[in-house]
Amino acid sequence: MSKNKRTLPLLLLSVLLLSPFGASLAEEDREDREGIDDIIIVMGERETVKTLPGAAHLIGPEFLDKFEYSDIQRIARVVPGVSIQIEDGYGLRPNISIRGVATERSGRITLLEDNVLIAPAPYSAPSAYYFPTIGRIRALELVKGPAAITQGPYTIGGALNMISTPIPSERDGQVLFEYGTDATARLHAFYGQRTPSGFGYLVEFHAWQSDGFQDIDRSSTSTGLEVTDYTVKLDYVSPDSRHAVELKLQQTSQDSEQSYLGLTDTDFARNAYRRYGLSLLDNISTDHSQTILKYRLRITPALTFTATAYDNRHERDWFKTEGIDFDGSPNAQNFSRTSWSNVIRALNTNTDLVSGATTVSVASLQAILDGTANTEEGSIQVRSNSREYFSRGVQATLGWQGSTGNVSHNINIGIRYHEDEEDRLQRNSTYRQLDGRLLLSDFGELGNAGNRVQEAAALAFYFRNRLEFGRWILTPGFRYEDIEQKRTRFRGGATRVFRDSRNNDTRVFLPGFGAIYAVNGSLSLFGGLHRGFTVPGNSPSAEPEEAWNYEFGLRYDSNGLKAEVTGFFSDYENLLGVCTASSGSDCEIGDVFNGDAAEVRGIEASVARTFELPRSMQASVALVYTYMDGEFQTDIADTDFFGDVSAGDPLPYIPESQYSISLGLGALRWTVNALVNYVDKVCTRASCGPFERTEDTLTVDLAGHYFVHDKLKVYGRIENLTAEESLLGRQPYGARPNKKESVSVGLEFAF
Repeated sequence: MSKNKRTLPLLLLSVLLLSPFGASLAEEDREDREGIDDIIIVMGERETVKTLPGAAHLIGPEFLDKFEYSDIQRIARVVPGVSIQIEDGYGLRPNISIRGVATERSGRITLLEDNVLIAPAPYSAPSAYYFPTIGRIRALELVKGPAAITQGPYTIGGALNMISTPIPSERDGQVLFEYGTDATARLHAFYGQRTPSGFGYLVEFHAWQSDGFQDIDRSSTSTGLEVTDYTVKLDYVSPDSRHAVELKLQQTSQDSEQSYLGLTDTDFARNAYRRYGLSLLDNISTDHSQTILKYRLRITPALTFTATAYDNRHERDWFKTEGIDFDGSPNAQNFSRTSWSNVIRALNTNTDLVSGATTVSVASLQAILDGTANTEEGSIQVRSNSREYFSRGVQATLGWQGSTGNVSHNINIGIRYHEDEEDRLQRNSTYRQLDGRLLLSDFGELGNAGNRVQEAAALAFYFRNRLEFGRWILTPGFRYEDIEQKRTRFRGGATRVFRDSRNNDTRVFLPGFGAIYAVNGSLSLFGGLHRGFTVPGNSPSAEPEEAWNYEFGLRYDSNGLKAEVTGFFSDYENLLGVCTASSGSDCEIGDVFNGDAAEVRGIEASVARTFELPRSMQASVALVYTYMDGEFQTDIADTDFFGDVSAGDPLPYIPESQYSISLGLGALRWTVNALVNYVDKVCTRASCGPFERTEDTLTVDLAGHYFVHDKLKVYGRIENLTAEESLLGRQPYGARPNKKESVSVGLEFAF
């Protein structure tokens, strides 16, 4: 990758930052968002959802305070068009899809925190092995359709931006403590203020832990988690100055006893919350840090320049059992792995497993999983999936508001130079199972399970103009991405002897157009089209994933009734499959596969109404429904990722129907809220065989609050009230359940 190509854009943006056209925090960026119920940020520019030409949604403090969730999966499902692939039950590394893009590790949507890319390496390795702790997030913004061109690089589905706790406009603080089932506890505290001179600060702490809801065979080891977050924000916004600056420092550490190994269908039916003893050593520990420096200058009342420099660092080491060797290799270097997905598949289909020259009976396979059979020396592989990431860059926007004749304009121009990297130096160790215990056979050599660096450098540019005249709002715009990607593989361990390298360069121009027409003060029609894009990876044979996306909808808002219906259609020229360990596929990690043409069509609908009742009570009801139909449009010969695909086969993990119903009742000192969520069964692979499907599920959550006085609130929450035990996922290796019924109580004190 050319050093000059990397350095020049960074130097240009650095000059801009140091010039008189530096940046500052707008008034709307630093206000407390408590009272905001329909504002969405499009790369820092405020627009009301009601007048945005396209589908967009804000989940604000009002909803988040109702349930006090710490799981993004339970929050995101109330947004139409969003689907979730359940894996761990806590949302630590969620699999989120918007409008039918691939769910795995949320790698096909643009993830941001405070308008900054937040995945560990968004271009070179976009899988979300880090996700912001939702318990400290104050609002979430989700943008779809043509508005997504401002939030790349992943623009087919859309973008999810998480807004952290703001610096309060006056002295303010909060302490929240929660405790519940499985020794699950959460502590969230923050304090901050702004002085008359314009100096503001916020200090915040969030801790979350649990013993977990699963049980490991022959062990009392936890299957839970421990997460700690620290955040400090400082800013200076002088009342009589056009300048402002903000610094954010954030640190997160996580330790969780999570495994890729699921269950056979028979074992799942007997006990959905069982974990095989073979997964005893599985654990992931991570450290993440974020630094954001933001500056804004109000050049004139109509012209604003903003610049943001950011640096994200992430380290992880996931110890997990990867497979078993039936061919007698005694050490980690010569390990001939049969993945657990193949073992699970053989047991599900009641078929003896053939591995090389060895045939293993179904009874023997089950005995190994149950821990009643001893295995050969060095037969169980446990991998230390150690990786280091960075994601850094500088982004700037220039915004102008004005008019020409009877047409008002709001022009935004944005540019971002970004670099990221994933560095793998991993180790395979081998164990044997003896009398139900795992005993170390060979520690293995550093680098024997992955010794490579993936890197990317990207220059992105967008233009968007919001034109208003009469009853019309139009938003023409485009996005341009120039991306260089490279993978270098090494031999040896820490010494790293060069083995080989490959490159892939991508340049795309992505136009978009949105429109809204106000029929009257309550009803509006909107529509749009844009060319969406997914970063293709560093494999030279991988073609970019591109799709033309269309939407048309209507929006109604009057007298407490809000309703919206949107139809959308995504026409893929080439659907990409990316091989990861979490996909459970037998392919080389990091390889990208072309899935050829595909189509996704659907309908998103939402309606909400509030009612004033006697005795100062208020009731609310909201319904969200999504219909999606995603299909491959061409035949694809058998591949290690997609399998054998025929035209008309379904896209994996996309439910045809899903809905949520929110019900609320409250008075001055108390509230009661219920959330009912239904998700249709899905196909986990295109072939959708008998053991390649999930089950539909209906989940009910209930929460209640009581205000002892203005500063003290007590609350309780029941998740999965009906104790539903549905099979909701099969990746990476076997059947996976939803989180079991759990009860939590909490106190929240404001000062």
